Amino acid sequence: MADDWKRRLDRLGRDLAVGGDPVAWVSEVDAVEASVRYPSLAVRGALFGVAVERRGEGVWRMAIPLRDGMPQGARDSLNSMLWFRAKDDTDDPAVRRALLAAVAVLEREPVDEVEVLDERYRIVRGDELARCGPEGLEPPRPTDVEPLERSWERPHRYETPDDGFVLDPHRETGPMTEALRLGLRGFDYSGDRYPADVRADSRRAVRTHPEIALLPVTFGVVEKKGATWRPQGSLLPTPHDARRFLYDSLTELWPLIHQLDDETRQRYAKAAKGFRAAGRDDELVMDDRLFRICRIERLVRFGPDGPETPRPSDVDDYGPMKMHPTMDENGEVHFEE
Repeated sequence: MADDWKRRLDRLGRDLAVGGDPVAWVSEVDAVEASVRYPSLAVRGALFGVAVERRGEGVWRMAIPLRDGMPQGARDSLNSMLWFRAKDDTDDPAVRRALLAAVAVLEREPVDEVEVLDERYRIVRGDELARCGPEGLEPPRPTDVEPLERSWERPHRYETPDDGFVLDPHRETGPMTEALRLGLRGFDYSGDRYPADVRADSRRAVRTHPEIALLPVTFGVVEKKGATWRPQGSLLPTPHDARRFLYDSLTELWPLIHQLDDETRQRYAKAAKGFRAAGRDDELVMDDRLFRICRIERLVRFGPDGPETPRPSDVDDYGPMKMHPTMDENGEVHFEE
């Protein structure tokens, strides 16, 4: 197996040298420099989403982004997706019955897989990692993709790079990405801060799901608290989206949530204005608080039957529930009094 990985890395290196793609070369240089400045990996924890395999294709695609902190959150998202498909996307009673049958299962059972209309939906488990070094967590790289127009107006919704993304543990990219994938094959949770059952499940997953599929890189806001970095908000598709989230948090979200007084609101607004004027800054210091835009890698383990599902030690704070009104096969929604 190690020889296979070495052959893949050697081939990718030759292809890069022969192809001479300047963008690829610069990206590889960035990745090499990052591995030197930020040689370690910090683990935030598990994320959950939904992947779908269409019968006969043998390909798993992301149907719901890898973003929930609990398996039940991903199940609830799948419940809603199927319910609205039944409501809005078909006039065929048979199709609607099939969709609503899957919804009914999700309402009463914490299942990790449902089949409906020649599609297999699976709750998938991933891990969220960031590079770190003496300077802390890695910020965005110069070659990370930014929007063509960096608007500071809040969008109605953030586009996610996960939509329809093919989970492929054999996708060939650059040599540094392949080296990362190789290194992550043996990755498991260690250390006393993880409970024994979490460590045992993690070691088992290395054997049962040895391959690694990497998802698109995402970005988030983190705040330094003592020696640790704590996430603020969710993951976003570009560095600028994360900067805009930090700006919006300072000017609107945090003053409202924390009921700040007028003087503190003004300090937050002044700091946000300076951050926005800087354009592409990735750090902000305010009132002895240090915020950073952080670069996040995500991985999903793969076994012979596809992507890994939640582990026994993954914890839900709540269980399945009825999330939407009852709908009949004709699409009529019945609201209960």
